[in-house]
This record gives sequence, structure tokens and C-alpha cells, in this order.
Amino acid sequence: MVARIERLVTSGTFSLDGGTWDVDNNIWLVGDDHEVLVIDAAHDAERIVQAVGDRRVVGLIATHGHNDHINAVGGVQAVLKRPVWINSADQMLWSALYDELPDHDLKDGAEFTVAGTTLKAVHTPGHSPGSTCLYAAELDAVFTGDTLFHGGPGATGRSYSDKPTILKSIRERLLTLPEGTVVHTGHGDTTTIAAELGNIE
Repeated sequence: MVARIERLVTSGTFSLDGGTWDVDNNIWLVGDDHEVLVIDAAHDAERIVQAVGDRRVVGLIATHGHNDHINAVGGVQAVLKRPVWINSADQMLWSALYDELPDHDLKDGAEFTVAGTTLKAVHTPGHSPGSTCLYAAELDAVFTGDTLFHGGPGATGRSYSDKPTILKSIRERLLTLPEGTVVHTGHGDTTTIAAELGNIE
């Protein structure tokens, strides 16, 4: 039996470069009734812990270091006592919010197994230097954080981001996935690789 995908939406703010914006974030739970992987613990640690329930948490994964994707990690970890992974290229973003270092470097190619399903880390810099997606071939799914959205690439107008880099990452590392792959984004609606083929410059 393969894992199932659950979405939890939380609301809060994103702050960078002196500005603050209201945002709704997608938190993705991948697993079954017994164990689960948490992707992007945002805004509301209590709701995330409630959604996990009594399941064993394989780990807490951050697709990148923007505060709206990691600001509930500390609260969740304090309760669940499980390790955190984030790509080390986003250390400066992580350290803007937390004094302690994350538990593990989310390196390209790292694999996580939950409920008999494997998710593979795919480094996709551009939105931030350490932005990393998680591809689950058995689920025909990729979790893209803020790298790829319904309608095109994530934003690149702020510090540590670069448009040519994100476009290269999407073309070479995401659009090469099977076209039927469902794209589970960091904000907003899901999409597919096929639907986004025409939305990348």
C-alpha cells in the first residue's frame, strides 16, 4: 500500500527585505495511519500536531528557508521531538528565525521512506539558494514549495533569489518529470507538469 497525501492550509505572514505580507500556506502530510512525513511546517504548530495525531513522524522537511515555511517548525519539533531537514544553502534564512542549527542538510538526492513510499529530494535553486522539491514517483507527485506554482515559477524579486536560476531548475529538474505528475505547491492550487509546460519562458 502506498502513502496518501493530506493538505493542511494555515495562515500567517511572510517577511523579507523589510516587508511583511499575509499568506496562506500549504502544509503537506505524506503517510498512512501509522507514520507520516511533514513538509513545510507553517504558522500553526498546534494544528500541525493535531493533524499528525498519534502517528510516528519520520521527519520535518522544509522545502526552503523563508519564514512562512519554517515558522512553526520549532513548535512542532518541541512537541514531537523529530528531526528537521533543510538545504544548507538556506542557512542564512533559517538562522534569521532560529538560533539552533537544523538537524540535517537536505542534500540533493536524499531519500525518505514513509508508509512504503519513497520521496527523493531534488535541489531546485532560484526562489532561494536551497530550494528543494520532493518527488514521489509512486504517488505521481512532486512537492515544489515555492519553486513551481499553478501558472508558472515562484517569485524571484527578493533577496537570495534569481530568475534565470529558477527557470533553469524548473526546465531541467521538474519539467523532465512525467507529464502526469501532480504538482503540490507551497501556496494555492495543485497543478500538473503537463499544465505548466507552456507557462515557463
